[in-house]
Amino acid sequence: MAHPSLAQLRRIALHVFTTLPVDVSELGQRFADAGHELALVGGPVRDAFLGISSHDLDFATSARPEETERILASWADAHWDVGRAFGTMGARKDDVIVEVTTYRSESYDPESRKPQVEYGHTLEGDLTRRDFTVNAMALRLPRLEFVDPTGGMDDLAAQRLRTPVTAEQSFDDDPLRIMRAARFSAQLGFDVDPDVMTAMSRMAGRLAIVSAERIRAEIERLVVAPWPRRGLELMVYTGVADVVLPELSRLQETIDEHGRHKDVYEHTLSVLDRAIALETGEDGPVPGPDFVLRFAALMHDIGKPATRRFEPGGAVSFHHHEMVGAKMARARMKALKFDNQTIKDVAKLVELHLRFHGYGEAKWTDSAVRRYVTDAGPLLERLHRLTRADCTTRNQRKALRLAAAYDDLEERIAQLREEEELKAIRPELDGQQIMEILGVPQGPLVGRAYKFLLDLRLDEGPIGAEAARERLLAWWAEQQGPDRPGRAG
Repeated sequence: MAHPSLAQLRRIALHVFTTLPVDVSELGQRFADAGHELALVGGPVRDAFLGISSHDLDFATSARPEETERILASWADAHWDVGRAFGTMGARKDDVIVEVTTYRSESYDPESRKPQVEYGHTLEGDLTRRDFTVNAMALRLPRLEFVDPTGGMDDLAAQRLRTPVTAEQSFDDDPLRIMRAARFSAQLGFDVDPDVMTAMSRMAGRLAIVSAERIRAEIERLVVAPWPRRGLELMVYTGVADVVLPELSRLQETIDEHGRHKDVYEHTLSVLDRAIALETGEDGPVPGPDFVLRFAALMHDIGKPATRRFEPGGAVSFHHHEMVGAKMARARMKALKFDNQTIKDVAKLVELHLRFHGYGEAKWTDSAVRRYVTDAGPLLERLHRLTRADCTTRNQRKALRLAAAYDDLEERIAQLREEEELKAIRPELDGQQIMEILGVPQGPLVGRAYKFLLDLRLDEGPIGAEAARERLLAWWAEQQGPDRPGRAG
């Protein structure tokens, strides 16, 4: 992307700064009247130079948390304790939300997963302890004095990520900054300074002391950023992925010097790019950025290194890599403390991403199409996009054939959905009716009968309630056998 000049950045920021809500200036005056400094810091200042304004604002102050709380209580509609131990209080006035943190330094004990917080004394000192120079700029309030002790403006113009102190010192103070370097590269589209890249490689192991929740949060932000590929490539190149997402690094193991199979690592990044391109707007079925779709694209082939086999004649196979990959994705996401639903959704997409290829070889029966839709459930639209994104062949004839086959499958799904309300497919008899017909109480047997009727519905489509009753009774007779008493009549 083209680099803006310093003059352009100043003009953009001046416009954003002069349109800050009046409530913000009032808050700055209240701190000043109480004998304290207040400054807008970090992301909101950086974003102002990029022409982005925010109503969620971060501030630093010389006031201690108790005094901050008192001032916020007199100014805000509501205030709360964000993290008093970290010196941070929050408040809201009208539609403006603020977090105010006492000047501080933050570092990790070599054996601890939790950062240690010490209060600082000056704004400049607070800024020099921040992660990157582009995040170490501030605006003193209420007089709108710009403060940039580490050259953040120059680095912003150069689109460069650099640390205020040496990168090793910065990462030693807070190892999570290693992940933040990758995340900001993906978020801002910036290159990292050579000093930063070297330190990421040397100190990647320090991430082991950072909690899984904090690692996960950075991965989530990276994946939904505008340029996730940049951050992921940086993680792999520096060895950071070896520590936090080793499944991605191991995809490079499938690179075959004899050219018997495509580069799975590069293929995966291409699938991610293509999946992102297939996301929809807010009114579409998969509004971007969609973490589940993107992470599934990233994970879809992670089972290949474990399943690679060299076949007679020089061919390479990866049998059942989708099942192995789904299990691996589930394990990695569980280790990173993702929520259960996100884990389930990503693993299901990985498991199903190859299912379509049977359709490309021979058209499915209506039953097979119904099962495809039922197995995908609410993930169907994401599965459509993941499957299409996975077709990265350079053979134009093959690519066109696969695209046409998937067009045909989607048309059949739409037709069946219209004919049978496939999206809400259910057996033609519910649990209560099953119990009444068979004369049995609620229990596992009813679940088995329900599954029988669901399979019947998937295989044969709608047959009507009376026909379903007859088939259920025939099934029940088979379950009991000819010599067992108590058969329903």
